[in-house]
Amino acid sequence: MTPTRTRGRTVLAWLPLLTAVGLGCSDMSMKSGDSGWAGAEGEGEGEADQGGGTADTGDTYEPEVEDAYTALLPATTNAHVFIANPDRGTVTRVTAADLSVITTEVGVDPYVVRATSDNAAAVVFNRGTDDVSIVDAETLEVDRVELRPDFNQLLLSPDGLWAAAFHDAQRRTSDDLSDDTWSFNEVSLVEVQNRRHIPMVVGFNPRDLKFTQDSRRMVVVSDAYLAVVDLSEENPEPIRIPIAEDTVEPPVAEEVILTPDGSYAIVRQFGAESLVVVDLKTHDVGWVDVGDNPTDLDVTPDGTQAVAVARESNELWLYNLTDIYATPEVVALPEGEVLGSIVMSPDDSKALLFSTATGKSRYASWNRSTGDMDVHATVKPISGISLSPDGATGVLVHDIDNGDTDSESVFYNEYALTLVDLSDYFANPIRLPAEPTEFAQTSDGDLGFVIMEAEASLLQLNYRTLIHDQVELKSTAVHMGVMPESRLVYASQEHDLGRISFYDPDARELQTITGFELNSGIETH
Repeated sequence: MTPTRTRGRTVLAWLPLLTAVGLGCSDMSMKSGDSGWAGAEGEGEGEADQGGGTADTGDTYEPEVEDAYTALLPATTNAHVFIANPDRGTVTRVTAADLSVITTEVGVDPYVVRATSDNAAAVVFNRGTDDVSIVDAETLEVDRVELRPDFNQLLLSPDGLWAAAFHDAQRRTSDDLSDDTWSFNEVSLVEVQNRRHIPMVVGFNPRDLKFTQDSRRMVVVSDAYLAVVDLSEENPEPIRIPIAEDTVEPPVAEEVILTPDGSYAIVRQFGAESLVVVDLKTHDVGWVDVGDNPTDLDVTPDGTQAVAVARESNELWLYNLTDIYATPEVVALPEGEVLGSIVMSPDDSKALLFSTATGKSRYASWNRSTGDMDVHATVKPISGISLSPDGATGVLVHDIDNGDTDSESVFYNEYALTLVDLSDYFANPIRLPAEPTEFAQTSDGDLGFVIMEAEASLLQLNYRTLIHDQVELKSTAVHMGVMPESRLVYASQEHDLGRISFYDPDARELQTITGFELNSGIETH
């Protein structure tokens, strides 16, 4: 399809800002109302009846589903932050050097924004107009490229030359379901520099999409197929590879990982007893044992091993990624526990295991050097876990669902999160007034920040002291993040004319600018 080009409508705003206030601490213990902060947003359809049990209890559980806050997250380059404004059909660019703010029009309902790795552009997926806007990071000139309809996800290749949009079955919400004719098998591949759209059919219900580290190939796993696309070809086309031995009732493929050298794709299927291994060059398919019902699959931070959690057989299976068919190491999980998800520390020294499916208020810690595993109680079941950048602190996220929570608990029917010092596993649980929607951290591992649904506040988490502070904003927070190479936090907010605040946690000062879209109808050249 032919791309269209528009000149962005912009208005420039400079600091000093309109409002500056000093801030103190605020108590979060008030009546209220995911995670690794990465994964699927909501449960995929058709998954609830694929239960897997546990050897100890015989109970049947749904797949592990970690809530995520990745769809609307801003995109950061080395010099700018790009923030989507879905209600206004615009993207706001904030420049790190002087905090100047410029807004440009994109398409209807900009839903995902990504920055290319060369910092040259932001790629915006407009859900309402079924297209992407490619925004020049310096000039804000906008090119729009049409996509196939009804997608909800956009990913970029590591080199920033390719963008892939698709309908992620695991992110599906009621807002995604239109009355139009649908194919649930498609991917729109966009060559970013040439603004070229290449539509393709990959397999029913795409569930995971990955690019190799060299950006030479794109891999898409769907319910029963793995599609491999060679991006070095002039006209890339998918090679669809069946990955289920049972073609009548195949186990649903849930995720795919790639070996660091890009040689193999490894596919995890829910309820299976093996992992599928696909040679990305020859397209040969093989299988490796994995225990009963693998529910999570990750690559260790150093890239040397894959770790699969076999929930039903209560084991971890560790694979050598330089020799994927070598006999894996099998590690027993604590007896009597049901653990289906894993999060590893950045230095690979420890890992936390938990389940989002059982309603049990506990997690396990795994010391990778000693092999020790210990089980820890929590105030509520865990919907996700994030670790600080230095791996010293854990953030456990608790949904409003109660599971085994005592009805007399102050956390019953409440959202919450727990800060955990991973040196001794001392925990500080914090009740939240509403559901967390976005999360960010300073790169030094000192601070984390959270915004919540329909809340005009920014929650600061001190990872060293486990203390939280609440920063009051002027209106409901929409997006939030940390400026490049800085500890300065930005929070865009609901306002017809545009509003953004900058919070300095060291000076404890909030600065807010309102009205930078006041004259957005003025065209700049």
